[in-house]
Amino acid sequence: MDPGGGNVHGILVPIDFSDATDAVVAWAAELAERFRSRLWLLHVAAPDPDFVGYEVGPESVRSQRAAKLRSEHRELQDRTEALRERGIDAQALLVQGPTVEKILSEAASLEADLIVMGSHGRGAVGRALLGSVSAGVLHAARCPVTILPSRRE
Repeated sequence: MDPGGGNVHGILVPIDFSDATDAVVAWAAELAERFRSRLWLLHVAAPDPDFVGYEVGPESVRSQRAAKLRSEHRELQDRTEALRERGIDAQALLVQGPTVEKILSEAASLEADLIVMGSHGRGAVGRALLGSVSAGVLHAARCPVTILPSRRE
């Protein structure tokens, strides 16, 4: 962030295609429009499963995983295109790996000024801990983090 002018040049928005995704993207899009910022939609896909005794896993599992990745990629691209149609400088990023680590490494490499993400409330304990991904990002991020609750109570 530009300390003198309050400019936000880039906003990273990790999404997981849960019920909270629409609200998170809408909030981040409003910020991007207000600050004329670039918006990166990031989806961290699950890493490929490890199989004991198999070099790359059974064919059926590989096919199922590939279909899921194609579906996630298509949804990510569709959301990004909708933002571009609104005049927002948006880019889609699909990576695989440990979620918190990938969010933090992408934020650092992109030099994001802000991370906007959702939190999954799963009862009192979940609310207290924000959710492991949200808490992990909030704890280690080197830029401001805005966490939107998944449901309003």
